Amino acid sequence: MQAADLTRLEYTAFIKRRAAELGFMACGISRAEFLADDAPRLEQWLARGMQGQMRWMENHFDKRLDPRRLVDGAKSVISLLLNYYPPADEQQPDDTLKVSKYAYGRDYHHVIKGKLKTLLQDMQAHIGEIGGRAFVDSAPVLDKAWARKSGLGWVGKNANLITPGAGSFYFIAELIVDVELSYDGPIRDYCGSCTRCLDACPTQAIVEPYVVDGSKCISYFTIELKDQLPASVAGQFGNWIFGCDICQDVCPWNRFSQPTGEEDFRPHPQLKDLRPADWQEITHEVFNELFRHSAVKRTGYAGLTRNIRFVAGDATAESPAAPTD
Repeated sequence: MQAADLTRLEYTAFIKRRAAELGFMACGISRAEFLADDAPRLEQWLARGMQGQMRWMENHFDKRLDPRRLVDGAKSVISLLLNYYPPADEQQPDDTLKVSKYAYGRDYHHVIKGKLKTLLQDMQAHIGEIGGRAFVDSAPVLDKAWARKSGLGWVGKNANLITPGAGSFYFIAELIVDVELSYDGPIRDYCGSCTRCLDACPTQAIVEPYVVDGSKCISYFTIELKDQLPASVAGQFGNWIFGCDICQDVCPWNRFSQPTGEEDFRPHPQLKDLRPADWQEITHEVFNELFRHSAVKRTGYAGLTRNIRFVAGDATAESPAAPTD
């Protein structure tokens, strides 16, 4: 083995060890190159209009497929997973109005960006001058494709990354850097003949195995869509008012999910105690108290109350004028 190979192995071992110390549940590394297999899939998905009103998905097509267009001289993509699965006694009960588990605690963008900044600084201190950028669902990066490529899991029939022995309740983030490292390889698909996610989706957003029509997803309607919610989907949201976990909740692999150790992802203690009547009477002040630092702020008080009314049976619910935060 040549000295350069030993150096790459040592650098890679340091990165993975430091990532674990920072609380990441897994770290995988792949060569920064054009995602040839993903290009036709993305092109077809966009051509079928499955992005809905998420027009930003149509931008920067080349950058989504080639990290070297995002970071000059990029050689490696470091993919990281951060568990957000809440302890059972902190989860909302099934008989109330629900928000997706990922939004229980502090906005993940802020939590993960801090960890990535620390990791990159530690890499620079240990390895030397490194150019790179951190990405947390905030730039044209196909995070699931890179995580799959680096062996952190496979992309399941519900289009979520699934990790053996861990499930899928985690965030994915990346560091794209200009240093050669030792690379991991993909693992096989373990979905088998299971179709629980397809069968359970109330809006039939999973139009075929491995293909999710984003414009039909409850998460899209309750978060991304800013217009009046269409009457055609009235009665199909169950009790979901921000996001949806159905296709993950029914996935057999999530029986392996373990509670997160990240304190920032712990929910507000009052969240699980809110009953449907409490949600329907929620004030702007209570909204701010519960979700001041949460990703629920994305939809805002106006969007959340629109969703609450829609789920309660008002199929003509429109977003009210939002008070000033």
